[in-house]
Amino acid sequence: FKQSKVDECVFYRNDVIFIVYVDDGIFLGKSDKQLKSIIQEIKNTGLDVEDQGYPSDYVGVNIHKHANGTYEFTQRTLIDSIIEDVGVQANHTKPVPAKATLHLHAFKNSPKFDLNFNYRSIVGKLNYIAQITRPDIMYATHQIAKYSADPRKEHGEAILYLVKYLKRTKNLGLKFKPNPKQGFDCFCDADFSGNWNKLLALQSYKVVGSSCMLLVLLFGHPSHSHLFLIYNRGRISMAI
Repeated sequence: FKQSKVDECVFYRNDVIFIVYVDDGIFLGKSDKQLKSIIQEIKNTGLDVEDQGYPSDYVGVNIHKHANGTYEFTQRTLIDSIIEDVGVQANHTKPVPAKATLHLHAFKNSPKFDLNFNYRSIVGKLNYIAQITRPDIMYATHQIAKYSADPRKEHGEAILYLVKYLKRTKNLGLKFKPNPKQGFDCFCDADFSGNWNKLLALQSYKVVGSSCMLLVLLFGHPSHSHLFLIYNRGRISMAI
């Protein structure tokens, strides 16, 4: 196998792709026979490898293949964990991720955050969900995460609001339906007011192959520019 020059966790051998995350891995190939042969080769080297078959769950992401060829990625278990940690009641939900009328800032004159959950822990879980299967909460999560060092009453309330939205929409996720006849497409966009507190320009470019997102490039302020690589297993961020 040859290691990818773009992502150190991706390896190639002819038409087989191997993705690894810590001690979990996924092989992608044209046939089960081909993949089983490679797995046996690895076992023959003396490594303790367990073949768990088709990946229905990978690093907390549930993977479901529908009869029409669509792949659906969800994170219901992690969302349920956040709901339990925060303590949202069964009938408390919200239709959107954040209040449109409230722009978060430092709130230095407000009381310190004192709710019964770990602020940074919840932010970490929300960030993982936002980056992998729920881009709809990315902006709200980013705004909440900015104040992890000194959270105030309003920031905790923003987390509660977002978690109530997740409770209502926990079955949502990303869906991919590969289309071999579809080539590569590139889309561009610009946002000059994406920052609630400062008007910083943000440009983005998206590359789509076989009707599935492959690459997203975001360009903004030099200290905030990032390269995002998206595979079927999720999103990996690399600063550029």
